[in-house]
Amino acid sequence: MMKNNLQKNGQRWGARQVTATALILLLILFLLPLLFFGTTGTETPEEAAPTGELPIDRTVVTPQPSADSQTQIRVALSDGSVLTLGLDQYLWRVVAAEMPASFEPEALKAQATAARTYTLSKLGRTVENHPDADVCTDITCCQAYIDPDQAAANWGDAAAEYAAKITAAVADTDGMAILYGGQPIQAVFFSSAAGRTVDAVEVWGNSVPYLTGVDSPEGEEVPNYHSTASFTLDEFKTKLLGQYPDADLSGDPAGWFQNLVPNSAGGVETVDVGGVTFSGGALRTLFGLRSTSFTVTASADGVTFSVTGYGHGVGMSQYGANALAKEGKTYEEILKWYYTGVEVAPYTPAS
Repeated sequence: MMKNNLQKNGQRWGARQVTATALILLLILFLLPLLFFGTTGTETPEEAAPTGELPIDRTVVTPQPSADSQTQIRVALSDGSVLTLGLDQYLWRVVAAEMPASFEPEALKAQATAARTYTLSKLGRTVENHPDADVCTDITCCQAYIDPDQAAANWGDAAAEYAAKITAAVADTDGMAILYGGQPIQAVFFSSAAGRTVDAVEVWGNSVPYLTGVDSPEGEEVPNYHSTASFTLDEFKTKLLGQYPDADLSGDPAGWFQNLVPNSAGGVETVDVGGVTFSGGALRTLFGLRSTSFTVTASADGVTFSVTGYGHGVGMSQYGANALAKEGKTYEEILKWYYTGVEVAPYTPAS
């Protein structure tokens, strides 16, 4: 009996050992992965501690300053003060004043490049009108100019859109200039032509190889493309004889104007008035005409000039540039259209 009991107790002990061993093995099998690999993949791991280094794809790149911003321009303002601006800031003010911001982007780029080139050509030259500055804001001497706040006020609800267009025109042409023989040209421009621009020699008496007459495609879309200037006989006589007393304005007014010689664009090169020969430009200035592309009628009722276009007619026509941009031409193509034999390339002014 005792022997049987011992045998039974031994069996129970052995069974307990087997069970304990099995439990230990099961625990090891489940715990080992946790000890070696941490939590399961369904849990979010803690973020890595900062290393003080940026990942390659997040490296901060400091933008290089624009070429224009590295050139400083001294601007003589209308109040007599001189303001120093980066060329990019100055050009923004010029383009905003010189060309409608509603124009095509490529036309605005052409204007920005022409204005930049004109400015670069002025650097290092002493001008009597502004001896302490590179340029001034008098359009009879330099380029038009407008303060950004005034431009925004003029643009009204379109201010943000137009300001962005001007900024893009300057930035997208950064450092680009119109060159002839490797140097910036006298990049003159004007508002609109009567079908063709004029050779510089016809306006200023100097032949300039890159300022020759070319066709210009603007037309009836130009505001005030056709204009008139009318004067009574007494008004006309007072203005003309006040500066040209040798003119004979007696007799029938229809006979005052003789021997009209057209220029290359179909406007007035010269015309005799009362026996005195006048250039078309002189009459334009004297009577405030919008261009030298005019015809004239005179009778007992007075003198009337019928005018087409606006401006001196030399170089780039702004409305013509916009018409070319609408046809799909780039700003470089527009500039090469109006300035003969030039290249459009980066230019760094001498320090």
